[in-house]
Amino acid sequence: MCGDAHLSNFGLFASPERRLIFDLNDFDETITGPWEWDVKRLVASFAVAARTLEIPAKKRRGLVRAVTARYRLAMREFAKMRDLDCWYAHIDVADIRAQFAKQVNAVELKNFSKAAAKARTKDSMQALAKLTRMVDGERRIVSDPPLLIPIEELLPDVARGQLEGALRDLIYNYRQTLQTDRRVLLNRFQVVDFARKVVGVGSVGTRCWILLMLGRDDNDPLFLQAKEAGPSVLAVAGGKSGYTNEGHRVVAGQRLMQAASDIFLGWQRVEGIDGQERDFYIRQLRDWKGSADVETMSIDGLTRYGELCAWTLARAHARAGDRIGIAAYLGGKESFDWAMTEFAESYADQNERDYSALLGAISSGQVTAQAGL
Repeated sequence: MCGDAHLSNFGLFASPERRLIFDLNDFDETITGPWEWDVKRLVASFAVAARTLEIPAKKRRGLVRAVTARYRLAMREFAKMRDLDCWYAHIDVADIRAQFAKQVNAVELKNFSKAAAKARTKDSMQALAKLTRMVDGERRIVSDPPLLIPIEELLPDVARGQLEGALRDLIYNYRQTLQTDRRVLLNRFQVVDFARKVVGVGSVGTRCWILLMLGRDDNDPLFLQAKEAGPSVLAVAGGKSGYTNEGHRVVAGQRLMQAASDIFLGWQRVEGIDGQERDFYIRQLRDWKGSADVETMSIDGLTRYGELCAWTLARAHARAGDRIGIAAYLGGKESFDWAMTEFAESYADQNERDYSALLGAISSGQVTAQAGL
């Protein structure tokens, strides 16, 4: 299972063939475990989003049932496929336009086209212009604290040298986890700068580095991100990893569940300057990534987006698990759809209670919070 299959962890990504495809993202918690947990995570996220958009209860429940039904029906479709056809199944931008052009309003279709066009601009050249500048004739990553801090600002000379050495070792050794052709390509680039990057809410406090690499010349950049990988939170609930390196766990799950993964996706273990060994996975920092603006969607747009996510999750489970067994369990009736709808609503109720408790703790001074970040 993906381990964190909520609605914001789906989006547009570049395939190695430079096609823009829709797929799952974020595999920090990926692990072998019950596929139902992914479905529950997905439908609960849509129930929460629908409440945020103030969608009436009856329509909200219909939305969640539609999402669940799409998962169920898609899995039945995958169960009938030959193994290779199932493995190669994917959905790209052209497929999405053809499928939803008559099912969403003109504004939402225009917003999708804009998101797709914007995704294609998010690459290493854009990162070069946005994240770097020339310093004494050399390209360096700019400082943007607290989110992005170059390595020279973090530590004194001796400690900085040790950290640079550890990061260079990480990149050098991680090459061995790549396919031979991709290793040849990576060998054409040289590391020229490092910076610490603060990442998303669930990963705050973990180590994350971005690495600027240059190939033929100063206009031939490659940005890699090395992100610390700890044990999956689902391991304590009975999920089974099977990997001695947590970075390897993340990469294996991503390669298995995505239709096409980043060509530079790999893993490594490295000893830090504090003497502690930590696992990392490495990927490109930017490679044609785009996401949906859920907050601007109509009920029809959100439903279609949910169905798209559900199909994508079913395809991921069909690749990674027993698609015929799952389809047989789900059956042809709507029992599963109704059960997931009740779960999603109960989860959304609990989410509102938790949020209310947090606001109460903030107002009483028990918790310190800063808004607007």
